[in-house]
Amino acid sequence: MHPKGGIAHVKVTSQTGDVMHAFPCGTLPLDFVGTLRARRNAVPTEKLATPGGLDAWFVEAGMVDAAPGADRTDLDIAVDLRESIYALVAARLAGEPLPPRAVAEVNRHAAGLPVTLRLHADGATRTGTVAQGLAALARETVEIIGGDEAALLRECARPECAQVYLDRSRGRRREWCAMRTCGNRVKAAGYRARRHSGAGA
Repeated sequence: MHPKGGIAHVKVTSQTGDVMHAFPCGTLPLDFVGTLRARRNAVPTEKLATPGGLDAWFVEAGMVDAAPGADRTDLDIAVDLRESIYALVAARLAGEPLPPRAVAEVNRHAAGLPVTLRLHADGATRTGTVAQGLAALARETVEIIGGDEAALLRECARPECAQVYLDRSRGRRREWCAMRTCGNRVKAAGYRARRHSGAGA
């Protein structure tokens, strides 16, 4: 379990065995925000384009053991919550007041029923509807935005990324949402630029 009582951040594959989503942050609400990739691009990449994509996100995030069976209405509600979470995160990053509509949206979901955990002789199961999954994301968002960890919010230093994470690193020196992706890409680009500059000289 999360130290504050949230859902454990364990990435698993979907029932089909195909992994559709990435979880670079280790913080589920921020990874959820990242399902809209490259937000500053003229045409961002939408990873929640279908109800099936939303189902896969919940399963791959380890929030539930089986797809909750999302429909188009569930998807629209989930995307609205995602954008409300992003609005709150962006406000905290900019040092601006929290948007009232986003606050109300997150609070409304946070009041919902949690994902159901059941203990069995051979382990535990996590089950829930889309609404229950969104409630868990909203509650953790409240903990982050309304708590001390809001000061740890950072945006990935790779300009094309725009993914936000919590910098819990020693010395608060983390620059990337994930070293294996954005960090390596920036370092590789810098290396190529230095080689090109040296060759030109």
